[in-house]
Amino acid sequence: MNSNYTKTKIVATIGPASASYEVLKEMILAGVNVCRINCSHGTHADLKNIIGNVRRINKELDSSVGILADLQGPKLRVGEVQDNGVMLVEGNELVITTKKAISTAERVYITYDLFPQDVRPGENVLLDDGKLVLKVLATNGSDEVRARVVSGGILSSRKGVNLPNTKVSLPCLTEKDREDLDFVLENDVEWIGLSFVRSASDIIELRHLVQKARKHSGIVAKIEKPEALKDIDDIIKETDALMVARGDLGVELPMEQVPTVQKMLVKKCMQAGIPVIIATQMMESMIVNISPTRAEVNDAANSILDGADAVMLSGETSTGKHPVKVIQAVKKIIQHVENQKLLYNFDIEFLEKEDINRERYVSDHICRTGCRVSNEAGARAIVAMTGSGYSAMKVAGYRPKADIYAFTANRFILNAMSLVWGVRAFYYDKFVSTDHTIADIRYILRKHGYVNDGDLIVNIASIPMESKGMSNMLKISVV
Repeated sequence: MNSNYTKTKIVATIGPASASYEVLKEMILAGVNVCRINCSHGTHADLKNIIGNVRRINKELDSSVGILADLQGPKLRVGEVQDNGVMLVEGNELVITTKKAISTAERVYITYDLFPQDVRPGENVLLDDGKLVLKVLATNGSDEVRARVVSGGILSSRKGVNLPNTKVSLPCLTEKDREDLDFVLENDVEWIGLSFVRSASDIIELRHLVQKARKHSGIVAKIEKPEALKDIDDIIKETDALMVARGDLGVELPMEQVPTVQKMLVKKCMQAGIPVIIATQMMESMIVNISPTRAEVNDAANSILDGADAVMLSGETSTGKHPVKVIQAVKKIIQHVENQKLLYNFDIEFLEKEDINRERYVSDHICRTGCRVSNEAGARAIVAMTGSGYSAMKVAGYRPKADIYAFTANRFILNAMSLVWGVRAFYYDKFVSTDHTIADIRYILRKHGYVNDGDLIVNIASIPMESKGMSNMLKISVV
């Protein structure tokens, strides 16, 4: 039963190439754990159709694939360009304007009204994912900025703008984001991705809106700006999960810094016990090709070895030619790496947070001790009986050798656990007495072949069970 199961999860972006019921079902059967929908593309009707297909497939397959909805955030772009492409020549000067116009080689329209107020002479303006570089010479503080072309090339319509040195005044949630947020909350998606996070206050603002709507969606902080790295500890404290969005991050940071930043972010998330996703250009060549490059295989493998909860595919599955084959390729890489037993070199003591959360001290200590006991005793499974998913996520943060099983009566949490490393979640609503529940769950695991006679199981739960409180019990049982 476990042969096709991997501890590292796969997030796939769903788009025109994969939105149909038939292709989506093939992808889920191939190994997709979380379906990502991007609010930057497609109408609400398109996105609702994808959500409906995922939930239909979950019922048919008795699976628990979660949904991650990405809000666009304050994405800056140039407007329409003359003849849909003009040459910006190195050394030439041009004017960047906020007055709507067709852009030319001498005058480029940008969609960000406050740009002339925010930018300062000497700062860089990056266009088209950093392929074109401009340096600011002067600004009138109102509607025009004068700049010189440092690195030229063809500029075409609607290309993105990055301002790595500029403190941008835009709110973290635009008017479009708020409309999209209302939509995804109405549809009860399990995870919401917040783009271009700059500080913990961005997370707090979104959390307030989610709670105001009386919803429980988890927040994924997308790290793609240098500003976020300066406030990363507080961002991690406030968010539910984190995404290393290497596309924009690699444009705004010097490219050679991205690999070490990725490792640092994974380590911090493991310490905090929250999921971390590695995203962007994972299998980029498979947008067209039938197999990945060897460099892409190494990149995916190293992300797994770093300890990432999930690897994410973007254009490869949303617009690429081979969405199912991409999933199969990633699955093979994960299975091979995990079979090498190299993922368990993380010292539990090393992973402990220095600032102990007093409110959750007992629960955290139970989870940490359960992982330590499990590793020392060679337990086959750690079972977390959970209502919020907290204890399962905390256990996963320690990357134990044992398989992790979460049993919950909350179907929303059931799907949300699809993002978390190593966690396999089951719906269970028969919580009676502690001993009866532990015995029943042990029977279920044995019946389905997840454990065998003589295996040790570490059980983590809250007693009395009917209170559904924080974990305060650790029990070892033998199958």
